[in-house]
Amino acid sequence: MSLANFQVQPACVDPKQLLLALSQVIPAQTITNAIQNTFSSERRQRILPTYLIVTLVIAMSFWSSDSIVDVFKNLIHGLSSLQIPFLLRFQTPASSSITEARQRTGAAVMTRLFEMVAKPKATLLTPGAFLGGLRIMAMDGTVFDIPETETNARVFGYPGSRPGTYPAFPKARLVFLVEAGTHLIVDAFCSPYRMGERRSALKLLRSINSSMLLMWDRGLHSFKMVNAVIKQKGHFLGRVPAHVKFEVVEIFKDGSYQSWIAPDGESKKKGAARIPVRIIEYVIEENGTEKTYRLITDLMDISNFPALLLASEYHQRWEAENTLDELKVHLLGRKIPIRSKNPREVVQEIYGWLLGHYCLRCLMFQSATLKHISPLKLSFVGSLRVIRRAIPEFQRQINNQLDINTYYSWLIAEISDLEIPLRQHRSNPRVVKKPRSKFKSKKRSHRNNGSPRQKLSFQIFREAT
Repeated sequence: MSLANFQVQPACVDPKQLLLALSQVIPAQTITNAIQNTFSSERRQRILPTYLIVTLVIAMSFWSSDSIVDVFKNLIHGLSSLQIPFLLRFQTPASSSITEARQRTGAAVMTRLFEMVAKPKATLLTPGAFLGGLRIMAMDGTVFDIPETETNARVFGYPGSRPGTYPAFPKARLVFLVEAGTHLIVDAFCSPYRMGERRSALKLLRSINSSMLLMWDRGLHSFKMVNAVIKQKGHFLGRVPAHVKFEVVEIFKDGSYQSWIAPDGESKKKGAARIPVRIIEYVIEENGTEKTYRLITDLMDISNFPALLLASEYHQRWEAENTLDELKVHLLGRKIPIRSKNPREVVQEIYGWLLGHYCLRCLMFQSATLKHISPLKLSFVGSLRVIRRAIPEFQRQINNQLDINTYYSWLIAEISDLEIPLRQHRSNPRVVKKPRSKFKSKKRSHRNNGSPRQKLSFQIFREAT
């Protein structure tokens, strides 16, 4: 059998054909508008135009364990397979060329595209998405290890460590706002590690309105959070740290009581006054011991929002933790999630990652709506595998006068088949089990200071008799 000779040509493809499988979530015109609004378009014709780089950064979240060159190959696989009968093969650009194109594109186009696309989707018919007519929203934050380069370390900074030890990697902080009933991240803010979580969370309150009930953990509790949500005409339900005390002003029939929260020193100088709130105290038994929890809210109507209802529904805040698990564990299967070595590309990659998660969750929401079930009952990992198969499949049908509605219906049906069993009611302790190592801790003097490989030398000690 003789092998055919293929002619290699540059990968000149129409970038608008790359993510046809996601065109219902991110239309091609929306990407074009984001490029124009941020003045990120290329000044001359290039093999790697800005539109292609935007789709490539989004695709990095779908094939996170692959190299950037392999991600590019996966992204154009459907179009390149159409050239096989013509004995043509696309030439893949080098990783350095892709890096230069990413640096030229910048991060503004990705942040702008996320702002244009990310919106709440749940309706009143979506199970678990509303409480008393209010859309349940949750807020949380996390940090990510990023590659240790001089620029990343200077911009993002290191966390603290014990005396005599050094932190392993610089860290970027991400605070996000998620729709609890669908796991759709509708707003996010990326910042250096030294910028606290509370300060970053205040910036996300721009997306809160009067139809939303915002839930947060005790780490985000502050007068500024309460005051900012009220200014946005939103509603809140948050957990209170144990050291915070409240005065009992009036006890309600359901066991909760009215109190007030005093402004901090900075807010008081700006003329802020104390705010009336409602405190809900309840007891949970954990491992045979009783533990008291306290919630703070502005919902004073005990007939529509009794204490038992709010206490039982507060567990919806943990949907933010489950969303974080999808992001850091299932969507990015890397030891160091972020691969970019420059700060602008770090932000670019994070927002591309958020866009990838939004596309996936949006398709899951549409599939669940047609099946009349909760979007949280569909497998996230299984849906990710469906998207990986669908991207090249949509591209292969371009020459066959692609009927986008037919293939989109197939995509939704594939995802709707991924219903998972009901969750088990269980909780896991926040503990980490790390193995001991016989090696000493790595210090900064050991970094980028590898010893040269020694040459082999042979010497005859005695001759064989």
